[in-house]
Amino acid sequence: MLLSDQKCTILVGEDEPEVLSYLETALKCMGYAVESARDGDEVLACLRSGGSEITAVLLDIVMLNRDGLDTLREIRSLDRQLPVIMLSGASSTLNVVTAMKRGATDFLAKPVAHEDLREVIRRAIEAKGTIHAAPQRNPKPFPDVLLGTNPRMKDLQVVVGQIGWSEVPVLIQGETGSGKEVLARALHAQSPRANKPFLKLNCAALPSELVESELFGYERGAFTGAFQRKPGKFEVAEGGTILLDEIGDMDVRLQAKLLQVLQDHEFQRIGGKETIKVDVRIMAATHRDLEKAIIEGTFREDLYYRLNVINLKVPPLRDRKEDIVPLAEFLIKKHTAGGLPAPPIPLGLKHAMMTYHWPGNVRELENYVRKFLILGDPESLASELHAKAIKPMRPMPIAEGHSQPAEQTESSPILEQVTQARKQAETDAILAALNSTRWNRKQAAALLKIDYKALLYKMKKLGVEDRPDLIPADATAAPKQMSAGGY
Repeated sequence: MLLSDQKCTILVGEDEPEVLSYLETALKCMGYAVESARDGDEVLACLRSGGSEITAVLLDIVMLNRDGLDTLREIRSLDRQLPVIMLSGASSTLNVVTAMKRGATDFLAKPVAHEDLREVIRRAIEAKGTIHAAPQRNPKPFPDVLLGTNPRMKDLQVVVGQIGWSEVPVLIQGETGSGKEVLARALHAQSPRANKPFLKLNCAALPSELVESELFGYERGAFTGAFQRKPGKFEVAEGGTILLDEIGDMDVRLQAKLLQVLQDHEFQRIGGKETIKVDVRIMAATHRDLEKAIIEGTFREDLYYRLNVINLKVPPLRDRKEDIVPLAEFLIKKHTAGGLPAPPIPLGLKHAMMTYHWPGNVRELENYVRKFLILGDPESLASELHAKAIKPMRPMPIAEGHSQPAEQTESSPILEQVTQARKQAETDAILAALNSTRWNRKQAAALLKIDYKALLYKMKKLGVEDRPDLIPADATAAPKQMSAGGY
């Protein structure tokens, strides 16, 4: 509830008339005054003419003329303290981390839910004046297992420090044992939910029926053996965080139910009719390439875009060799009995650690450290690592963006052909729609039955430029309906 003497004014930068109209109406109903701008230039003009009266800015990432990222940079040169909340849809997920680095305060995923809008604006106003200091007011120590001098790890540490306090969903990708759960716990520890529960569910470790009952709970008599009502993790974690580990292995039917929770913040227990409201931050982790899973039909595209607001990739241990020995030394201290000095790592064992490829990542390194402490035989451990290092690595699924040794670089010609065929079909459909509407992109989006921002995203991704000479000879055919890609 706003106090009458606050007179808070929200500046909304949005080029879609329908979205702008909704935001203006919703904010006014909440008691705010609203100024509107249809592109980045108008936003900056408004701030320069009367910026001191603006309490916060809602800014779309993708806009015509001057986009949100460029506008954000200019806003920060004018005012370092003004809260700027980015609006991000399916077309802008890849820009979220960039916006955080440029000083964004928070994010709202489209379509914007009324309660999410209210809460994000409230937090922004409460933090005004200390917006840059707020996330680091009482910084939690970053987990030592994720520390290191590797550039990719340093970038990860910076991003975690910037987004830990945010409420947006986070998708963490990386190989098994690389530290995805540790990273999720670090994000939770730095968030306003730090004093609330952090619960984890491994979607690959249980049958889909058990995953559903664990997440949503069940009513008495819902199935054989349900002798009493059981609350699910969503209820137990109220106000806190849930980590859905190995989300790529979740059954497609359950993915639809999870999408409802992300969109509406409500669900029903198995066998129940009561709708339960829930306030839980969802994080997801996987070692799979979810974009390939979408092509293969095993993962929902709309759920992917809902989860993939912030995407963090944890590099495998073999890609940050400079961190192996310091990490091993930390783990030795961690597992050394209290009060005893940590034994040093002999030079021969250090060399063996550096030459080994660590397919099990940090988890495997920790196991070797414990063997070192228990057996006290560094020579045999070094010999074991050297022997394993000369064996070819078995292929393993890895997240997109992670490098892999030469032994694993085999590709699937069939999958590549499917991907290429899909891209060509989408390109032809987009060009046909643009040609039939004389390159009016909003009309083309309506013709394709996809969101306007989704069309811009697909045009950029597929390299479709505003050039009639790109139109294929058969592009005059009626375009087929496309998948919007979800939000």
